[in-house]
Amino acid sequence: MQYTGLSRQTLHNYTLAGLIQEARRTPSGHRLYDDAVFDRLEQIKILQSKNYTLFQIKKILEERNAK
Repeated sequence: MQYTGLSRQTLHNYTLAGLIQEARRTPSGHRLYDDAVFDRLEQIKILQSKNYTLFQIKKILEERNAK
């Protein structure tokens, strides 16, 4: 959150939408993410700036990962 400039709710929404995945949780329930998530969040921001919807972004990222 502090490293991304995104709110906790936004990260939660991205997780629920399947755009990012948490790596694990702390004993107190906080979500922890791998470093790769930062690159993914940057890709999401770029695509959002081009007015893609989250549904479209998910599809684009899935296609990129399939290659």
